[in-house]
Amino acid sequence: MLQPQDKRLALQAYEQILDLIQSKRAQPGEIVTERRLAEMLDMSRTPIRDALLMLEGEGLLIRRGTRGLQVKQIRIEDFMDALQIRSLLEPAMARMAAGRIPAGDLDSLRNQLQTLAAGGENDRMSVREVDERLHEMIARAAGNPQLEQIIRTVRRQTQMFDLRSMPERLGDTCAEHIAIVDAIASGNAEASAKAMADHLSAVRRAIVARLTGG
Repeated sequence: MLQPQDKRLALQAYEQILDLIQSKRAQPGEIVTERRLAEMLDMSRTPIRDALLMLEGEGLLIRRGTRGLQVKQIRIEDFMDALQIRSLLEPAMARMAAGRIPAGDLDSLRNQLQTLAAGGENDRMSVREVDERLHEMIARAAGNPQLEQIIRTVRRQTQMFDLRSMPERLGDTCAEHIAIVDAIASGNAEASAKAMADHLSAVRRAIVARLTGG
């Protein structure tokens, strides 16, 4: 298991490699390797390796045997399909988790989200860390390891459309997450499911608006 410092270094490497992909400096079909990226980003190979595994899990890189990992052609349809799966499964998981997460853990998350929202700064890495912590808590509390793994995999496929591409979503993202936290803390299963469904619907609308220029 990654230690906090190791995880942060891996996330920093992830951010930089993702930027290479999104900016098309790493073209679809291009082979990327740990050694080359470590030299380019002036980082050790360990966080690079962890970042590449994350990007492979999100479907942005495809393993090509001993040649390394290849940048995948990004298809918007894939992301929308993954988001539809999340919309079907995650409200059910939130329903199962209602009332089953320690109040202290939820209070800590709420305080972090309120601080991020009040600051108004697009600290994408901090928001992502809080987002992952919330969803991991919900998944564990739901008590279904197979469902947890499915959702973790599908979530990775939609994380490209987060605050990097939609910085205007910072305030809304924090507010939606706080609503999920409050609903779960109340123990109201249906309110928890609705808060999660509302959040995912808002994400989908924002993606559609961004893609269509609306």
